[in-house]
Amino acid sequence: MSIITISRGSYSRGKEVSEKLAQRLGYECISRDVLIEASDEFNIPEIKLVRAIHDSPSVLDRFTHGKEKYVAYIRAAVLKRVQKDNVVYHGLAGHFFLQEIPHVMKARIIADFEDRVKEEMKRENITAEKARYILKKDDEERRKWGLYLYGADTSDSRLYDMVLHIKTLRVEDAVDILFQAVNRPSFRTTPESRKTLENLSLAAQVQAALVIGFPSARVIARSGKVFVSDVEASLLMEREVIAEVTKLARKAPGVEELTVSTIHSITSD
Repeated sequence: MSIITISRGSYSRGKEVSEKLAQRLGYECISRDVLIEASDEFNIPEIKLVRAIHDSPSVLDRFTHGKEKYVAYIRAAVLKRVQKDNVVYHGLAGHFFLQEIPHVMKARIIADFEDRVKEEMKRENITAEKARYILKKDDEERRKWGLYLYGADTSDSRLYDMVLHIKTLRVEDAVDILFQAVNRPSFRTTPESRKTLENLSLAAQVQAALVIGFPSARVIARSGKVFVSDVEASLLMEREVIAEVTKLARKAPGVEELTVSTIHSITSD
């Protein structure tokens, strides 16, 4: 039992690899499903999340704490969805959100640029020049998203356990390699790795519940015990703020104990 995340660019054949690998393993294959879950759970129109992905990262700056909200909602949805294990995830930023989980195998699928150009030309009925422009722009936007949201470049091989180039390797070869790798003992779920995922997921649910009112709050969870820190409050309002944080945080299932610590705002005097 394990989790596989597959990072992919457009026309890299990564979606095909993901679907065939999931079928061979008997795992669930998920991608955009997470957007729908985030949209439903946090009452944000899906179209806003979709546009946020495809537009420049600066689109989030138009909204108050847009970056913090976006990351909180997507992280919460991703961690909740993969918590049941036996999943191949080729959607948003799985390799960023799941770096700390030992039983997650992180792979990236890349393809020859000119092969991608030909596929773009065929699907969109456009010239090679236009296709190259679109793909270069798309690749750059994906790179900017990683840097803007997570401080990491999606093309950085250190984020992954392996990077597979679809050219000499075929899709079927990539599936074989990933299938053999994920069955190694190092990627099997253990009680300790499951607990790590549970803790991260609970912290993410609480963070998402707090992000609108308390975007600077930091959340850590350990076996049902949740610690919320860096909550801004004046001395006069500290009790009320802690009460509100407690009310919001306890909406997340699994919170057994809650500790809230504040930092006093400059105007508290």
